[in-house]
Amino acid sequence: MFSVKRVYASGIRSALLLTAFLFMVNCLNAQQLLRVAVAGLTHDHVHNIMNQYKRKEVVILGIAESDPQLVARYKKSYQLPDSLFYTNLDDLLRHVKPDAVLAYNAISEHLAVIEACAPKGISVMVEKPLTTTVKDAERVAELAKKYNIHVLTNYETTWYNSNQQIKDIVAQQSIGDIRKMIVHSGHQGPKEIGCSKDFLQWLTDPVKNGGGAIRDFGCYGANLMTWLMNGKAPIAVTAVTHRIKPNVYPKVDDDATILLEYADATGIVEASWNWPFGIKDMEVFGVTGYLHALNGNTLQQRMKDKYEDLPVKQAAYKDNLPYLADVLSGKIKPGNDLSSLENNIIVVRILEAASKSAREGKRIVL
Repeated sequence: MFSVKRVYASGIRSALLLTAFLFMVNCLNAQQLLRVAVAGLTHDHVHNIMNQYKRKEVVILGIAESDPQLVARYKKSYQLPDSLFYTNLDDLLRHVKPDAVLAYNAISEHLAVIEACAPKGISVMVEKPLTTTVKDAERVAELAKKYNIHVLTNYETTWYNSNQQIKDIVAQQSIGDIRKMIVHSGHQGPKEIGCSKDFLQWLTDPVKNGGGAIRDFGCYGANLMTWLMNGKAPIAVTAVTHRIKPNVYPKVDDDATILLEYADATGIVEASWNWPFGIKDMEVFGVTGYLHALNGNTLQQRMKDKYEDLPVKQAAYKDNLPYLADVLSGKIKPGNDLSSLENNIIVVRILEAASKSAREGKRIVL
């Protein structure tokens, strides 16, 4: 005989089982997510991790920031609880043990973050570039080796599908050996595009950022070229800088051109805060062909008698978090990856030489 009560009870049991199952799945997902701490909120790239947090792609255990107005702003913007915030990184690390610390502060402050994390065995990912000086970069390398931690550097262009595909094509010798590389990186200027005052305060400081456009955007080309040259440093560096808008950026350059000399290739890095719009592209000339990544998902190829748009494949990683997780788990080794410490020490050497070349008006041999 049909029983409404029996059906009702069965429905409740099914609903409870489903709820329990979903709870278990959510718990498993939470366990798999990276558990990170954030050092600083002055770098506007911090919005990336905040949005990843909102999308439940990462767990933030704590945020170290001493500026109360910044803390209040981010609490309000991302509905962050008071319990996440600490006034300094040392205090934060006394209370939580993250899988890694992500640094979103001035470039000159990266070393202090790594000095705080390394003795505790905590790996660090900083926003580009690694440091402002070669001396600091070498100290980072010492700490990483001594305490067996990873120190990685995050660039937007690392996750461009087109750039990763160029690397694959070059490795396959499809265009022959590289003869010339050109990387354009820039925009109208950080003030012009609306960067926050907290970001501008150090981004336009010759000590805290190490320079202006030459460091802010020059690092992209140095990073990509070191990668394409399989971790080889250039023989020499020559650079020219300009201060086109001294009324806007009185302390630092706002345009730079850097020439990298290799034994059988040349790299040209064009970095600017004076362009009509944002550009991050890369051109690679080989013996038999030419590749041009116009942006993250557009790639063109030209051979002697053929010019075509190439279909762009999805790269292995879409952003920094899954890559960082795989490095920490030992699934992959950074090697000469774009984020690797080895690559980014060379980047700092190139940038320091470029600044010296521009200042002294001469070619700098590495």
